[in-house]
Amino acid sequence: MKKENFLDSYFKISERKSNVKTELGAGLATFMTMSYILIVHPTIMKAAGMPQDQVFTVTALTSCIFTLLMGIYAKLPFALAPAMGSNAFLAFTLVGSGNITWQQGLAMNIISGIIFLLMSLFGFREVIVKFLPKSLKLGIGATVGIFLIELGFKNGSLMKIANNSISMGDIKSPATLTALFGIGVTAVLVAKKVRCDMLLGIIAATVIGIPLGVTKLPSSIIALPASINDIAFKLDFSNIFSIEILPILFVFFVGDFFSTLGTLLGVSEKAGLLDENGDLPDIQKPFTVDALGTVVGSALGTTTITTFVESAAGVGAGGRTGLTSISTGILFFLSLFFSPLALMVPGAATAPALIIMGIIMLSGMKNIEYDDFTESFPVFFMIIATAFTNSIANGVGAGIIVYTLIKAGTGKAKDVSIGLYILAFIMVLYFIR
Repeated sequence: MKKENFLDSYFKISERKSNVKTELGAGLATFMTMSYILIVHPTIMKAAGMPQDQVFTVTALTSCIFTLLMGIYAKLPFALAPAMGSNAFLAFTLVGSGNITWQQGLAMNIISGIIFLLMSLFGFREVIVKFLPKSLKLGIGATVGIFLIELGFKNGSLMKIANNSISMGDIKSPATLTALFGIGVTAVLVAKKVRCDMLLGIIAATVIGIPLGVTKLPSSIIALPASINDIAFKLDFSNIFSIEILPILFVFFVGDFFSTLGTLLGVSEKAGLLDENGDLPDIQKPFTVDALGTVVGSALGTTTITTFVESAAGVGAGGRTGLTSISTGILFFLSLFFSPLALMVPGAATAPALIIMGIIMLSGMKNIEYDDFTESFPVFFMIIATAFTNSIANGVGAGIIVYTLIKAGTGKAKDVSIGLYILAFIMVLYFIR
């Protein structure tokens, strides 16, 4: 059997009205659109005390492995990489607050991944989907978004926090000028729907940072991948089952679960892969790959591995099968040897991507039932609590408590599931601990 016939038969390329050339090109489009994660993720995890070069290696390696697995096993045009949101949550909310170490954070992450994997294997995802009300699911995405925006403002020196007060950053500082330039360029690229918008914005800010003294040029652009000995298999499970850890595990789990669900259904709809009932056939396969990625990724030294919504770029370029993912995975492997280029990028140049990605994540708010105050108020309370306490865990916990209270207080107690009441009680214990 000819190679092309084998590929067509295995991936159902012709059946999905595509061809090998289109699939390979779509894989390149997906990679170029999401490759900013190779720059941003190591920068964020450096703030948690992890060696940036080793995190880069793990980021490229896990993105490669599980994107390839998505293509070979699930045969779908989706790419995976460390999730934006859970990385910032671990680095800045958990480790930054001094409550835990990054080793303990990764242990929590792997626990949530194992739970997610088991539920994926046994088909319990529908239970979790029904567990939380739609408004809170949408609100959690927006909550992570507002946290990323705040983080971007800090990294770009656009704001200063001192003596419990917030003020504008020094507009004349090189770092601030670099970030503002990057925001302007990235915003225009996103508005014009230019492919690789985030990556091009980061590159532009990095280049302008050279004469400003913000960007330090490396001695070479090619290097062998850094060893991951200092971060791989360093999980610390001490105090993992304490009451304080439960809401943290919940944030990790919910972020992974619903981000994946939304991405799979949204991108699959664009690709015409959903059935007549709006379901994705064999959805347990991509769920399993996604969950397995989080388990293995945590063990190797990175946060939640998730299916990237940027996979829509490949679908938009005509990708319809797992061959698109294989193409993207190979490019992630090749990126392992270009770490100096990624590691030279300053925090001020990645700040625009954080800010604009955060703004994009707020889009789920458009689907909130604003005419029903009992649905909209808890979501806004959750977002505000996150913004003013600088903690996603605090925001999600507060949102769940407020949701149950306002429903019960307005005679709509039956709208709240027993599971959510139990979770609200746990959150109360979290806040009064």
